[in-house]
Amino acid sequence: MAYYRQVGSIPRTRHTAHRKDDGSLYYEELMGEEGFSSDSSLLYHKGVPSAMVNAREWVPGDQNTVPNQPLMPRHLKLHELFEGKPTADTDAVTGRRLILGNSDVRISYSWVGTTSPLYRNAIGDECVYVESGSAVVETVLGALEVSTGDYIIIPRAMTHRWVVENGPVQLYFIEANSHIGPPRNYLSRFGQLLEHAPYCERDLHGPTEPLLREGTDVDVYIKHRGDGPNGIVGTIHTVPTHPFDVVGWDGCLYPYVFNINDYMPITGKVHQPPPVHQVFEGHNFVVCNFVPRKVDYHPESIPVPYYHSNVDSDEIMFYVDGDYEARKGSGIGKGSISIHPGGHSHGPQPGAVEASIGAESFDELAVMVDTFAPLNLGEAGAAADDGRYASSWSGRWEGDK
Repeated sequence: MAYYRQVGSIPRTRHTAHRKDDGSLYYEELMGEEGFSSDSSLLYHKGVPSAMVNAREWVPGDQNTVPNQPLMPRHLKLHELFEGKPTADTDAVTGRRLILGNSDVRISYSWVGTTSPLYRNAIGDECVYVESGSAVVETVLGALEVSTGDYIIIPRAMTHRWVVENGPVQLYFIEANSHIGPPRNYLSRFGQLLEHAPYCERDLHGPTEPLLREGTDVDVYIKHRGDGPNGIVGTIHTVPTHPFDVVGWDGCLYPYVFNINDYMPITGKVHQPPPVHQVFEGHNFVVCNFVPRKVDYHPESIPVPYYHSNVDSDEIMFYVDGDYEARKGSGIGKGSISIHPGGHSHGPQPGAVEASIGAESFDELAVMVDTFAPLNLGEAGAAADDGRYASSWSGRWEGDK
C-alpha cells in the first residue's frame, strides 16, 4: 500500500547516523518487499534486530488438508467448532484452526480468550477479520485497536501479538503466500486509491506512535516454509531484547485497519457481479465484502445472484450477520461458510429468486474469498461440515446409498 507515513524519531536523511542521548547509534533496519523493488519502511531500533540467543522447533497447529472429493458444495458451521467450549486459554497464534487451504492461501478460524505470543508469519501477509469482540494488535511499528467489523492487514514477517483482555474474540484468518493489498484497478499508477474505489486512504488506520516494550530473552513464534504439512513449519527464536524497541520509522509498509462499515457498496440498475464487491487481493485470490446496501432499481430486476458456474475459482462465503436472501432454506446462518467449488454451478436456493423481486435493499454482511486454485479441507473444515448442503437445491440426497 503505497501511502507514506512517518512515526516517532527518525534522522533527516535515510541511512545516516541516528544517535541516542548517550551518543550511541540506533540500529536502522529496512523492512521491504520483493527484494528492494517494492514497498518498504525504515525502522530505528534500540537493539540489534538480528540478535538471537536460541532457536527451537514449533509445530503451528494441524496444517494437513484433504481434497474436496467427491467434488461437492459444502456448508461449514464454524461456531460449532468453539461454541460451549472454554476459550480462556486459546490465543490468536497457536489457537487458530485450519478450515481450507491451497498453495496460495489458507483460511483459519478461532475464538480467542487470551493474549498471544509474539508472532511473525514469514510465509505471507495476513488479513484478519474480527467477527466479534475487541483486541489490541501490538506490532513492531506500533499498536492498533481492532473490534467488530475490522479487517487488519499485517505484512509478511512483521512481529506482532494479539492482546486480549475481554474475550472471546472471534477471528477469521486469511493467510496468503503473497502480499495482500487493494485491488490494482482501484489504484492510480502511483498507488493512490482512485475516485471509483469503494474506500479511500482516510479509511485506513495505521500506527500513530511508537510502541516501546522492555524485556530480555523474549520468544518470537515464526511460521515459515519448510518440510512440513503443505510446506509449513514453525520455529521459536529467543531474542536478547524485546523486538518492540523501535523509536521511529517511516515508509509505505506497515499494518493497517479497515472497518467493513466504511466500505461503500457499488450498485446498479440490474444485479452486479462479485468483482464490484472486492476489497483486497493477493496472488491467485481476492477478498470481497457483501454489506447492507440498496439493490437493483430496474422495475423487473432480480436482486439475488443468477445461477453461475465457477469455471476458474472456488467461492468461499463467510456469513457474518443479517439475512441472506439467496441462501434462505439452506440452513446457512451467522457463522456459516458456504463452499461453492469450481466445476459446480450454483446460485439461489429454490424460491429465493421469486421472493427477491421487488426488494429495495439487502441487510447482509459477509466476507467472500475467491481462489483461482482448488481449496482443500483442513481439519476444522472437515469437522464443521454439516453433510447436507449439497441436497439443498434438489431436496433429496442419494450419496450415501
